[in-house]
Amino acid sequence: MSFTEPRMTSPTAGKPASAVPSAGQAHTPFDPEQFFGRQKTPTDELPPPEPLLENLTRCVMEVLAGARELDQLARWISEDVYKHLLKRQVVSARARQVKGLQAVRPVLTIGTISVFEPCDGVVEAVVMVHQRTRSRAVAIRLEGMDRRWRATAIAVL
Repeated sequence: MSFTEPRMTSPTAGKPASAVPSAGQAHTPFDPEQFFGRQKTPTDELPPPEPLLENLTRCVMEVLAGARELDQLARWISEDVYKHLLKRQVVSARARQVKGLQAVRPVLTIGTISVFEPCDGVVEAVVMVHQRTRSRAVAIRLEGMDRRWRATAIAVL
């Protein structure tokens, strides 16, 4: 006489009662973006924004002058900013081509940096850029995401 274990045919058989939802218990849908998407970061967990603002401004001016590849900035800018700068880069390249000019690294000096914090984890700044013949303002919005600053808006005025 051999003894065999009973076969469990129910999908909930063999599971602890806490693992089986009751008939009245609602399931919450799993949202992968909540766990794996970009996570907002408060300001106190982020480094000071001024060094990034200065370096990002210098790099943006070099991209527009044709002296730097836009891909080098991809880590610090959002997808929308990337697309915007790509359009500006193409327009600048066409203008240089029409005039017969070569891409040259611009000689510039970073002036005053005015930083404003409209809410936690967000910084808006205006960076003055001085060149030989003109001065320009660069407006940048940084948002804390995944424990680092990312530019979500850049406007060269």
